[in-house]
Amino acid sequence: MKKILFRLYQKIMYILSFFISFKEPIVLNDQKSLKEIPFILKDKKKTKVFIVTDNFLVKTNIFKDMLILLENHKINYHIFDQTKPNPTIDLIEEALTIYKENQCDSIIAYGGGSVIDVSKVVGARVVKPNQAIDKMKGTLKIIKKIPLLIAIPSTVGTGSEATLAAVVSNSQTQEKYAIMDPALIPDYAILDIDVVKSLPKKLIAETGMDALTHAIEAYIGKANTKKTKRMAISAMNLIFLNLKKAYDGDLDALRQMQIAAYQAGVAFTRAYVGNVHALAHQMSAYYHLGHGYANAVILPHVLKYYKDSVNHKLAILMKLIDPQIDLNTQDLARNFIQEIEDLKAYLKIDSTFNGLIKESDITGIVEKAYKEANPLYPVPKIFTRNDFRELITIIN
Repeated sequence: MKKILFRLYQKIMYILSFFISFKEPIVLNDQKSLKEIPFILKDKKKTKVFIVTDNFLVKTNIFKDMLILLENHKINYHIFDQTKPNPTIDLIEEALTIYKENQCDSIIAYGGGSVIDVSKVVGARVVKPNQAIDKMKGTLKIIKKIPLLIAIPSTVGTGSEATLAAVVSNSQTQEKYAIMDPALIPDYAILDIDVVKSLPKKLIAETGMDALTHAIEAYIGKANTKKTKRMAISAMNLIFLNLKKAYDGDLDALRQMQIAAYQAGVAFTRAYVGNVHALAHQMSAYYHLGHGYANAVILPHVLKYYKDSVNHKLAILMKLIDPQIDLNTQDLARNFIQEIEDLKAYLKIDSTFNGLIKESDITGIVEKAYKEANPLYPVPKIFTRNDFRELITIIN
């Protein structure tokens, strides 16, 4: 009965999505696109910009060059550089205080998914000053337009520069959850190769696998449109063609990975993610793992667990990778999962969590993953609590 109700909820949300405006950011993806920022701010009559970043990126030459650019155009700015992976409610409130104290009127998010998430939720709190972050959990809790947001991703995977989602951690409950509202989609996404060209190999690998997970989960879900399927397929193809090369230092391939991450973000912002993310979010919250790493470990295991419910779609994806391959549907699906495993091996990403998950944590992880996934995610197969528990024993 629960599964029927979950599917009904998902169907209603899918129908409602056609009445919601899923704007896309204005994308600037030429080299030196950062130089356009002062002109964007002046055009929008913004004079006090709040810059969110982390304590590594703030020291980089490309970031300092951006500040000089703002100064040359006489644009005031205030920096919050204390963003950490898996940002907490307390950290976001700290950033909000700085925004308000300096009477800022716009936001630049310069960094990875955590930085962009902090920026989105700060913007949400600005326009919803009486609404606690915990009360924003879920869908359509903001509605009001947030301040101008320019997202400059420093990785090639989260896709947060294109999405309606921000992920928040509650340090008190060890819960990690998503806030989803079209109001959170950035106004501009700047994909400048100079920002990512010094990205460490490990982060290229993990954030690239994050983008692949977004593309696959969006494609195999039950809430696709023609556009989300097109974007998911394009992103997946770009990733299989370019991730290894980018990992090995090819800048042209890295530029293609920027585009792939953005396209995957566009795909899942409407088609959603799924059970991989439901589990990965909890692994990040409990054990402070990188989100992309957690997704990469979990992805092939969940696809295998889905069995017949995804074979047809995985077979289609395998034929896109290798049009000449001639196998039955089940074998094509199996080969596609093996392609993911082979890619992970090349990128030196673990196949399991190597016993990291504590027995005492399993019940909490299961419960939180189950509640995140259901009823929201239109997954190929709805997982019960026992499904999540069984998966944990496999991935551990």
